[in-house]
Amino acid sequence: MNIQTLDVLIVDLPTIRPHQLAMHTIVMQTIILVRVTGEGGLEGWGEVATIGGASYCAETPEAIKMNIEKYIKPLVIGRNAAHFDSISHTVNKHVVGNTFAKASVEAAIVELAAKARGIPVHELFGGQIHASLPVAWTLASGDTRRDIEEAKESLHAKGHNIFKLKIGMGEPKRNVAHVLKIKEAVGDEASVRVDVNQAWDETTAMYCIEALEDGGIDLIEQPLPAWNKEGMARLTTRFKVPIMADESLSSLEEVYQVAKYRAGNVFSIKPANVGGLTATKKVAAIAEAAGISLYGGTMIESSLGTAISSHLYSTIPEMKYGTELFGPLLFTDTVTANAISYEDFRLKVPSGPGYGMEMDVEKIFHYAREY
Repeated sequence: MNIQTLDVLIVDLPTIRPHQLAMHTIVMQTIILVRVTGEGGLEGWGEVATIGGASYCAETPEAIKMNIEKYIKPLVIGRNAAHFDSISHTVNKHVVGNTFAKASVEAAIVELAAKARGIPVHELFGGQIHASLPVAWTLASGDTRRDIEEAKESLHAKGHNIFKLKIGMGEPKRNVAHVLKIKEAVGDEASVRVDVNQAWDETTAMYCIEALEDGGIDLIEQPLPAWNKEGMARLTTRFKVPIMADESLSSLEEVYQVAKYRAGNVFSIKPANVGGLTATKKVAAIAEAAGISLYGGTMIESSLGTAISSHLYSTIPEMKYGTELFGPLLFTDTVTANAISYEDFRLKVPSGPGYGMEMDVEKIFHYAREY
């Protein structure tokens, strides 16, 4: 099925509470939606989410929209959606970087290809291995008592038994104490992990990770800046607690370097980081060959973006550390008519043609920007 049109929308969705990261506190999350159409008006949708304008990475929502419309769109119009890997190859030859923009366009094309055949997207990536995926929840209020209450409520409701805390903002020792109090409160009922969002230097990381390891924390995500791969390798060698690379993995070449020098022994995989679903499947293959464990990361996408990642993650043999596909639970509203199902600590991968999500166009244009 040939691609006839491509449209890009910037949409801002309100959150149920502030979501605090090292570089930004989210109270309104921005997502970029891409819609492609084929013969007969059949649609494929893609999504990426961004954090804090330009505070997380160089690709702002405005730049993503402009670069898709000016540079990527002319390369895909008229192409057969079934050749999505070939289309991505063409785009990569002519457009440097812009992994978020590429990921959103590829996701839309992939869905159009799947819908044209009447099959779910996971069938295009080798078939589903997992019908559901474990899901972590991020405790990001910054208040210890509130985070403990939130964790215990989630455990009781069988919502989540994996909790991650963002601890890159503020005084490191105080943040470590905050995490250890939460771990003490939930005990062995839950896995507790931390994400530093690149905020520490190596000296700070040494004493903080030692305390976290002694306190039973299960995973340390990106403690050092993405460029400091040698420091990440030293931390990975020194500590028993796994060190997870996230922002360090911004291209297939970087993924290979991180694997080669063991600058982390867990990979957080995200389609937006490496330019799409096909590239993400390659990241998983590199990790498998290197004996590196996987975690299904998130940019805090809406229900569509969450479905996109879940379809791909469901085709990967082992996601040892689960996923973080909690995005839809953080929003007060949704851009789809149907919802992602969460139960018994897991996300159920949506079924049906494409990603299995019915887009709510009225809601999309309600939250879309006019510019």
